[in-house]
Amino acid sequence: MARTSAKKNAFYAQSGGVTAVINASACGVIETARKHKDVIGKVYAGRNGIIGALTEDLIDTSKESARNIAALRHTPSGAFGSCRYKLKSLEENRREYERLIEVFEAHNIGYFFYNGGGDSADTCLKVSQLSKTMGYPIQAIHVPKTVDNDLPITDNCPGFGSVAKYIAVSTREASFDVASMAKTSTKVFVLEVMGRHAGWIAAAGGMAASEDCDLPIVILFPEVPFSQTRFLATVKEKVKRYGYVSVVVSEGVRDRSGKFLADQGLKDAFGHAQLGGVAPVVANLIRDKLGYKYHWAVADYLQRAARHLASKTDVDQAYALGKAAVEMALAGKNAVMPAIIRTSNKPYRWKIGEARLSRVANVEKMMPKSFISRDGFGITPKCREYLEPLIRGEDYPPYRNGMPRYVQLRNLPVPRKLNTDFKL
Repeated sequence: MARTSAKKNAFYAQSGGVTAVINASACGVIETARKHKDVIGKVYAGRNGIIGALTEDLIDTSKESARNIAALRHTPSGAFGSCRYKLKSLEENRREYERLIEVFEAHNIGYFFYNGGGDSADTCLKVSQLSKTMGYPIQAIHVPKTVDNDLPITDNCPGFGSVAKYIAVSTREASFDVASMAKTSTKVFVLEVMGRHAGWIAAAGGMAASEDCDLPIVILFPEVPFSQTRFLATVKEKVKRYGYVSVVVSEGVRDRSGKFLADQGLKDAFGHAQLGGVAPVVANLIRDKLGYKYHWAVADYLQRAARHLASKTDVDQAYALGKAAVEMALAGKNAVMPAIIRTSNKPYRWKIGEARLSRVANVEKMMPKSFISRDGFGITPKCREYLEPLIRGEDYPPYRNGMPRYVQLRNLPVPRKLNTDFKL
C-alpha cells in the first residue's frame, strides 16, 4: 500500500438517520485503524456527527476497550451521536471550512471518514477538496449508509437489508393476525414505512408473501402516483378473495398532482413538506369508502433500530465497508466511497468496489420500473430476486435476562486545543 510518511490521526463521524448496523461500520473503521498504528494514530469520533468537528467536540475512541469496540458490531443506532447538518459551499460559508481546518490541524487529523447517506457524501466530497482550496492535506472517504437504499453505484446500502427484513417479517406476522380476526373484526391492516422519494422499504413488504405463504399484500410506492379508484378496487378485490388484506404504504406516496397524501400544508426546518402520517389517511379512506374495520401502525424508528432482527448480510457488509474505507485511505485514495458490487445472484456473491464521490453526491437511486408489478401495487420476480439475499441470515446480539446486551461507550472527550468557540 502507498502510505503517507507522517503519522496522522483519523476523524470518524456518523450522519443522518441511524440504522441497526451503522455501528458495525464504525467497528470496521476503528478495528482496522487499530491494526495500522504505524500509520494512523488515534481515531477521534465526532460527537453528533460533523457538528463535533465544527465545535471541537471530539471523542477519543482509543479510551474504549477492544471488547467494547467489537460490541459495536451488534449494537444499533449511532454510538457517537448523529446529526442532520449539511455543509454549504465554500463560497457560501467559508468560515465553516476554515473552522474544520483549524480543528483538523490542532488535532493532527489527516483522515476523514464520514458514515452516512447522500448529504454525507456531498459533505465528504467538499471536505476532500480542502487540500486543494485551503492547502491542508486531508483524505476524505465516505462510508455508505442509508435505510432508504437510494445511493447510486453501490448495489445496496448498509442499513437497508435489516430494515427490509424487519418490514417483511412484520408484514407477514401482522397478516397472520388480521387473517385470524377478519371474519368478525379487522379486515385491513395498514403499515406505514419510511421512504420519502424511493419505495425500496415499501417493496420489502412484498417479501411477506411467497410461494409457500400466500398472503394478500398491497404496496403503495412513491414512484407510482396514487389513484384512489384503482387502490380501493384492489383492496376490495383482495378482501373478497382472502377475507382481509395488508397494505404497506411508503410515507412519500403522492397523488397525480404530486402532492403528498399526508401533506398537511406545513413545512419542516429544511423547507420540506411536513408529513403528518399517511397510514391514518389511507386507513380512513378505506373505512369511509368501503366500510371495512381497520388497524394501522407506523414503523417509524422501530424499523431502523431493530438490531435483534438484523440481516446477517447487512451486518457483514456494513463492517466490510468500514474496513474498506480505512484500507482505501491507506492506499492514498481520496474523495471515494467503497461500494457493494453484486457479482452473482445464485449463489449470492458480492465484493467491494470503488465509487468517485463526484458520481455519488446528491444523486438518488429510485426503484426501477422493472421491480414494480404492472398493476403498481406489488413487486416483480426480478425485485424479489434482488431483495432476497439482502434480508438473508440471522445475526442475533447476545442476550442477558431476556434482553439484548448492547454496548454504551464512555465517549470520553478529547481535550480542546483551540480557545475559540464556533457557533452553528
